[in-house]
Amino acid sequence: MAAALPAQAGSGIEVTMNQAKIVRLARPADTIVVGNSSIADASVQDASTLVLTGKGFGVTNLVVLDANGTPIVDEQVTVIRHDASSVRIYRRSEIQTLSCTPYCESSYKSDAERMSESEMNASQ
Repeated sequence: MAAALPAQAGSGIEVTMNQAKIVRLARPADTIVVGNSSIADASVQDASTLVLTGKGFGVTNLVVLDANGTPIVDEQVTVIRHDASSVRIYRRSEIQTLSCTPYCESSYKSDAERMSESEMNASQ
């Protein structure tokens, strides 16, 4: 179940990959923009409630405007992995992530995660 998160200026929003978080808005939204939709996605539940879903790990931003174009939310969104129940296997240049809850199985890896991992490996 997702936790409700009131949108507050400057607090930032953290979402776990492949999970959703409820964002409650101070007033009704008209326009919703996610900087990088490969990292996070926002869907409208109603005029004052968004569902923010982590799609790939990384950082993006969320901008929500009211009908007058005034910002309601302008926050950094950080998508993280739930490392407590995962294992990574490194084979040369390949990384495989297993979800171990309770048995280890290959977990879904988004294009953004694959790209981020290749960029991280290239910089080392």
